[in-house]
Amino acid sequence: MKYKIILEYDGTRYSGWQMQKNAKSIQGLLLETARKQISPDADVQGAGRTDAGVHALAQVAHLETSKRLDPAKVMFALNDNLPSNINILSVDFADARFHARHNAKGRSYIYIISKRRTAFAKKYVWWVRDPLNIKKMEASCAVFRGFHDFASFADKRIDKGSSTTVQVDAMEIHEVGDLIIFRLAASHFLWRMARRVVGILVEVGRGSLQRGDVEALLRGPSELPARFTAPPSGLFLEQVLYEGDKLTRKLPRFPLLLNR
Repeated sequence: MKYKIILEYDGTRYSGWQMQKNAKSIQGLLLETARKQISPDADVQGAGRTDAGVHALAQVAHLETSKRLDPAKVMFALNDNLPSNINILSVDFADARFHARHNAKGRSYIYIISKRRTAFAKKYVWWVRDPLNIKKMEASCAVFRGFHDFASFADKRIDKGSSTTVQVDAMEIHEVGDLIIFRLAASHFLWRMARRVVGILVEVGRGSLQRGDVEALLRGPSELPARFTAPPSGLFLEQVLYEGDKLTRKLPRFPLLLNR
C-alpha cells in the first residue's frame, strides 16, 4: 500500500532530510517510526533533500508498506511517536505508481531575512545588519528567471557530473514589517543553490555587487556564490508541485516573526 504524506519540520537539529550514517535526519526518523508503529517493511522516500538546518512547511514523501490502514490511523500513529519538531500535516492513499520525487514537477522555497535582531526567531531567519537596497535586489531577481545554467551556484562535491541547467519560474522579494521574504520556484534546485542565490542577492542589496555581476555568474562558472552562501536557518521548503498543481501566491504566515 502506498500513501502520500505532507509534513512540516524544524530542521535546526537535523543533518537534513536525507538519511545518513551516524547522523540524525528527518527521513531516518520518519522511517524508524513507520517501521515501529505501522509495519517493519515500511519504506519512506521524499520529494527532495533539504540541507542540515533547513526547514519545511510542506515536504512531500511517500510511505510504502504491505499493510493497508486508514490514512487517519497512519497519521495519528506517526504524529503520536514523532518528536514535536516534526509534524505530519496529511496522509492520503496514493497510486501505486506515485513517487514523491520522480513525479514532482517543481518546488518552491521561502527564505527569510530579518532586518533586526530577534529574541524569538533566530533559528528561522538570517539577521542581516546592513541596510539593503530592495529595488536593486528586485532588478537582479529578474536575471535568474527563465532557463539558465546554474553551475556557479552548485555544490560541485554533490552535483558533480549532473546537469546544472534549471528552469526558474519565480524569483520574488516581499517586505513584511522587519522581514525581507524571498520566494524561489523552479523545476528543481541544485544542492545549496537557493542559499547561494539569496547570498548573491544580499550582496547586490549591500552594494558590493551589481546586476551585471549577477549576469556574469550565469554565463560561466565562478566560485563567488559559494563565498556568500546564506545560512540554512532562513530557508524553508514551501511547496512541492505535481501535475495540475499551481504555485501558491499567498505568503505563509510566520506569527513569531511578524511585527506585532
